[in-house]
Amino acid sequence: MAIWSNNYHGSMNEKAFEFNSSIDADARLVYADIAGSIAHAKMLGKTNIIPREEAEALVNELGKMNDELQDGDLNIDFSEEDIHSFLEAELTRRLGAIGKKVHTGRSRNDQVATALKLYSVSALEHLSSLAANVALALSEKAEQHLETIMPGYTHLQRAQPITFAHHLMAYTEMFLRDKSRLDDAKERVLHYLPLGSAALATTTLPLDRAFTAEALGFKDFSRNSLDGVSDRDHSLEMLADMSIIMVHISRLAEEVIIWSSQEFGFVKIRDTFSSGSSIMPQKKNPDIAELLRGKSGRVFGDLMGVLTLMKGLPLAYNKDMQEEKELLFEAIDTVTFCLEILPAMLNDMDVIEEAMLTASQKGYLNATDCADYLVEKGIPFRDAYQITGNILKECEEQNLTLENFPLEMYKKHSVAFDETIYKKVDLKECVIRRNVAGGPAPERVKEHIDAVKTKLEDYRIIS
Repeated sequence: MAIWSNNYHGSMNEKAFEFNSSIDADARLVYADIAGSIAHAKMLGKTNIIPREEAEALVNELGKMNDELQDGDLNIDFSEEDIHSFLEAELTRRLGAIGKKVHTGRSRNDQVATALKLYSVSALEHLSSLAANVALALSEKAEQHLETIMPGYTHLQRAQPITFAHHLMAYTEMFLRDKSRLDDAKERVLHYLPLGSAALATTTLPLDRAFTAEALGFKDFSRNSLDGVSDRDHSLEMLADMSIIMVHISRLAEEVIIWSSQEFGFVKIRDTFSSGSSIMPQKKNPDIAELLRGKSGRVFGDLMGVLTLMKGLPLAYNKDMQEEKELLFEAIDTVTFCLEILPAMLNDMDVIEEAMLTASQKGYLNATDCADYLVEKGIPFRDAYQITGNILKECEEQNLTLENFPLEMYKKHSVAFDETIYKKVDLKECVIRRNVAGGPAPERVKEHIDAVKTKLEDYRIIS
């Protein structure tokens, strides 16, 4: 029987009850709901809303139930309408009339909102650690390739020489920002406690909301009860943050897919993270990277789903909001799995340094360095740019590179050239000389890696 059943409200149609039920989705809130109920029961006893000995009985039994659930000695009854109903029914079974008092001064509306926030805090902490672990994995892979020359791209066209380490560290920065957003989101979740808002208009009982907020780690309690039960901004923020994480995962996965193609051949994905073809024996497909790329669509859909759910709801609570939990949980599970598998895939990715260097030697990636050489000789940059363009045209016509373009031909374009031009356009030198903070010089990238590792060492997750 539903906890809202009484003589005034008749029984629900069986199919309608099944449609209305959410326990399959919200069972994961069980520990968060127990924590909220324990704090609420303590407050009820402190304020003498119920006798203190009864409050203590509720707290003790809820603690036992928490332990039994963890040990597998208590199983959730999935015939109940939701996890909150299950816990109240179990308390009542154990404590009789005292168990029924746990719901004094609260509604399922503020109870659900509170449990969801407590669960979200734990999820945000875990996702933050996983994002940090990905940043560490990228940094450690980068440290192995401080001098591995590769083409840097714009518009997917070869542009300037960089190192593979510098490229990977760009993704490290993305995941560091992801961690920062998740940490910020956690702080906002804990700003206001919904519990005590009741259904929409608080209660006539003398609740001590400040006590409950402090007991559960919240900075304050919600200052408007309507907003307290209907606010799902934290879910939207989490979904937005997770969508950005999936953008970063998808971009990295896309590059791994491109790099592993025969056209590029920059990396080789080992068999541990690739699959074969059912018809072509020679195929090794980057399926895991492709799935990482594809999972982004699922998380984006979860965000759009909750935005759509919330956009037209009048205050305060509406049953539509039940759907929000399932979408949020799906996104958390998807992003968690993607962040867990990504470091292992990176670790099992072999880097083909020779292929990267060969690609760097094509496409005149050192053209800007040639122009800079002339600038250092006192020639205005725009003139140096034009001179270098004329040299490139001649290189292309004669199938030459800037490294083997004869000195006498250089001098035909400008008397400023001498034999030092060859060091200037050497690819490795081009990278080493970009010794500006944030640049690809190995010295600078190593500083970047060391700073990241020092900052994140406590978040390392051993798989």
